[in-house]
Amino acid sequence: MTKREALRDLQNRLADRFQSARNEAVSASWLAVLLGPGQYLLPLNHSGEIFPLTALARVPYAAPWFAGVANLRGSLCGVVDIAIFLGEAGERSELSWPNARLVTFNPELDINCALMIDGLVGLRRPDAFVAIEPAATGVSEHLGRTCLDAEGRRWQELDLRALSQSSRFLNIGA
Repeated sequence: MTKREALRDLQNRLADRFQSARNEAVSASWLAVLLGPGQYLLPLNHSGEIFPLTALARVPYAAPWFAGVANLRGSLCGVVDIAIFLGEAGERSELSWPNARLVTFNPELDINCALMIDGLVGLRRPDAFVAIEPAATGVSEHLGRTCLDAEGRRWQELDLRALSQSSRFLNIGA
């Protein structure tokens, strides 16, 4: 095999790997997270980067669910303790955040904010669930479908686009 053939073979293998990686990424639809005792699914196309919990600057007179402001890659982001916002947890302190992470919104949603989550579970595809129930009407505009996995656990989809446009979410004043 000549050097040219070896290079062409390597390029073809790399192209195949990139294509399969692209297909696998598309098949994963949700980021599964823990919020207090609840299990939630964040749509991947609305989610941004995941960061470890960093120092938060508290904001006076803010709603209890607004945890503060964090410096993420040189940008100041508002941080929402989404478990408190959704009613999954009462007011809590930094001691109750041992495995907390920050998940930013996708830049296309045009909101400079991160959600504090209690834990990452991983990526989930639609075929990971045995049943998917449509969103309940009239409950909340940012809660989507409910999914049931093979172990019988219920996962609630959180519509980040609707959340980012919610007047309650945008008004951090206490």
